[in-house]
Formats: sequence, structure tokens, C-alpha cells
Amino acid sequence: MSEGERKLADSRGKFVQVVENGRKLNDVEWLPGRILLSNKRLVLASNEGKKTVSLAEIRSVKTRKNVNEAIANVSGYVSVQTGRDVLLLSPSDVDEFASEIYSARLDQQVVLAKHPAVKGGVVQDAPWEKARIKVGEESVELAISSGQFVEIELSDVGTIDETERTVLEKQRSVLEVEHAIDGTSVKTYLSGSASDCSILASLLRSGDQHVESDLELSDAEREVLMALYSGVSPFEIPDFVGLDIAEVEDIFDQLAEQGVVKQKRTRREVGLKPRGRSIASEVIADQ
Repeated sequence: MSEGERKLADSRGKFVQVVENGRKLNDVEWLPGRILLSNKRLVLASNEGKKTVSLAEIRSVKTRKNVNEAIANVSGYVSVQTGRDVLLLSPSDVDEFASEIYSARLDQQVVLAKHPAVKGGVVQDAPWEKARIKVGEESVELAISSGQFVEIELSDVGTIDETERTVLEKQRSVLEVEHAIDGTSVKTYLSGSASDCSILASLLRSGDQHVESDLELSDAEREVLMALYSGVSPFEIPDFVGLDIAEVEDIFDQLAEQGVVKQKRTRREVGLKPRGRSIASEVIADQ
């Protein structure tokens, strides 16, 4: 290895190239071999030779589990795009190897962050600031230049919108990430290179929360949901929406059954799940 290079992962497995220079390859076969990852490159070694990919060339990382495609013939794989090429990797532990790639590609990268850009459905006047990324085992951590530390738990990410915005007078790729802090829905905006945003979006989606929001709610359920989304304490909801305590508790139970809220320490203490925040966000947008 070169100076300053260190090994991060080393696994036996299979790999195959399925796209070359933008063209899908036919009649490809998995090659058994060794898959190595360092802080600088990815190396695929088999009896047919060795292929090396610089981490800087990686533009997209995605994982697939329990696939049925004919090309798969494996329990899961990591898809890696480099320029106009796509490689599929099937190491012994797909999730662990994917996590190592995310860390190798994103750790210590500097992006621009706007936090919170939205809090409880209300747009905030936060500035764009530099932030350094740290990939945790189950979170993405942001050390913002102003001194803020933001932890986005992968299991708590709701919606992620990939868009373009004018950031510091330039048109840039932006991720709008919905998550929760102290029970209140917030959106953190992150901006960086197109490849950094693509890989970061894949990582943030890896919590796999399935936040479909096509759910029929009564007017009372909507009022309770919006109150929670705005940061009103569950104990204050009855007075806030003008309902009896028993009625509110019944609504909490109904929303919990539909995967919208989660029960906490006591019967009357609940918090919105990602699906609930997604529904509330859409209600606000429709008003």
C-alpha cells in the first residue's frame, strides 16, 4: 500500500461489472475472489486479474437484499457506480462492507449545511455553514463550523428530497433531509458535489423506513398530528385541540396502530414516527 493508505475491509466474495462506459453488458458472470477496501481505493482480485477503483471516482453506492434477478444469484450486493461504469460486489457481509464504503467515501468530507432549515413546519432563518461529516454506525454526524453538532439517526430519517437550490450565490445540489430532534420534526439542508450528495442520500435512505403517507385521517386525527408535528407536548394536546383526554388517548392508540406515532413511557406520551412526520408535512403543504 502507498504511504498514508490503510486497509478498512478485506472479504472473500463475488463481483461483476454490469455496465461499461454507459453500456449494459450482456451474459456477465460473477467472479469469485477477494474484495479489498482501503481509505484510498477499492480492489477486486480474481484469477482473471485485478481491478482497482479510486474512492474519488465513486459516484453512487446502493445496496440490494433478497434480489430475484437472474444476474443476482446472491443474497445481496453493493452496487458501485464509477463514472459511466457500474460494479456489483457481493462480500460475505453486505451491510458491513457497504458501511465501510460509505465511511471511506464520506468521512471528513466538508459540505454546506443549513440547520434547522425548517422546524415544526416553520421555515427558519438559519445560514449556510460549513460542516464536516462523520459516518457513525447508525447515524450521520455533522460538526458545523458555528459549533453545532447535529446527529441524524438513520432509523429516524423521514423524507429525503434531492433538488437544486441557489446556495451562496451558486446553483448547487441540495439534500432536504427530514428527521427529528427532541421529538420535533426538523429539516436539515445539505449541499455538496453531485456525487457527495448522491452517496449521502443513499446512506440516509439505508434506514429503510418506508414512509408512505397515503392514509385516511379524521379531522381530529389531523389536528392531533399537526399539534405533535409543531412540537406541542402530548400532555398539552387535549387543551390545544379542544378534546377530552380520553378522546386524545383513543386517537393516540389509533395512530400507533397505523404506524404514525410510537408510545413512550406512559400512555399519554407519544412521539411522531417518520411516517407521521411525512403525513404532517404533506398536510402543511396542502394548506
